[in-house]
Amino acid sequence: MADTTLPLAHTKPQSYGRRVVKRFLKHRPAVISLGFLMLLALVIIIGPYLSPYTFDGQDFTLIGAPGPMNAQHWLGTDELGRDAMTRLIYGGRVSLAVGLAGAVIATFAGTLVGALSGFYRGWVDLLLMRFTDVMLSIPTLPLVLLLSGLFRPSPPLLVAIVGLLIWMGTARLVRSQFLALREREFVEAARALGAGGPRLMFRHILPNAIGPITVSATLAVGSAIMLESALSFLGFGIQPPVPTWGNLLNSASSWLSVAPWLAIPPGLLILCTVLAVNFLGDGLRDAMEPRE
Repeated sequence: MADTTLPLAHTKPQSYGRRVVKRFLKHRPAVISLGFLMLLALVIIIGPYLSPYTFDGQDFTLIGAPGPMNAQHWLGTDELGRDAMTRLIYGGRVSLAVGLAGAVIATFAGTLVGALSGFYRGWVDLLLMRFTDVMLSIPTLPLVLLLSGLFRPSPPLLVAIVGLLIWMGTARLVRSQFLALREREFVEAARALGAGGPRLMFRHILPNAIGPITVSATLAVGSAIMLESALSFLGFGIQPPVPTWGNLLNSASSWLSVAPWLAIPPGLLILCTVLAVNFLGDGLRDAMEPRE
């Protein structure tokens, strides 16, 4: 009797990138958060060019008290006669730029410290991790307030301060990854072929730790935005007339009972942006390091 069974179809295995995208798309909060962040980025990039007002332009007939929302000023005006929506959009540029740049610095510093600590171990690990522990033991916000009060930072200096004070979590994560990966067979093979320490770290081990580092960098953006907003709200961050979401909240707090429409939008944007960044980080973590 002839064999009528059909041969099994050979399916081409999916690439790692395709599997990551497929798993990420199943994480609905992360997908929605990515869409929100992309829309927000589009608005803050092109919004100031479409607005008929500048962020520091004043209508002298409206000075003295916040103006109501109307067809000319969708979110009203502040006590100095400046359009609130234009300042909100422009403030998003500053807040997100500080958050992104601060996260980049924190990720770079944390990756460098964690890589050196996890790869060389011994006294290098002991020294760097004890320094990391000391930094973790210092309350971040009071230290940033002290530094900001001493230097009255410009935006670049504020970015450096924020970035250099939130790198510790990334350092610990990268250290754990390097401790695990340095004993793998591909690292031993590269070492047997004569690869030196820097080449082993940055050519062979670091690419295999990119997933956790990416997730950590994403979460660092939310931390940096929150820290910058807190500093600006307390008056130690970027100073007016340059708007940020934090100092917009600070300015609006004096008029909260009579003009709540000035405080609600920046507060909501800080909340939604940080939540979106955290959901995006959760989605990337699940996609790059599936539990199943």
